[in-house]
Amino acid sequence: MANRLHVELVSVEQKVWTGEAEMLVARTTEGELGVLPGHAPLLGQLAEPSQIRIKLDGGQTLAYDVAGGFLSVTETGVTVLAESATPAEASAR
Repeated sequence: MANRLHVELVSVEQKVWTGEAEMLVARTTEGELGVLPGHAPLLGQLAEPSQIRIKLDGGQTLAYDVAGGFLSVTETGVTVLAESATPAEASAR
């Protein structure tokens, strides 16, 4: 479906999360970046420390604290390659 974004979050140790999302938000060295389906291709360096937020259908958001790494947006989706990625503390939202 064209209005979904394929997301892969990968750390050095393992594939942390993969699936379809509405949007991904990441903080890069250039600032916070929101990636929606159809985003122009880009490569960005993640800020340290940083957090990746993955917005799913139905309003659910997954958040991961990441250290080091890169964000790659291509025609097929977005891949986050991090040195480490751990689930962030659950928020009330």
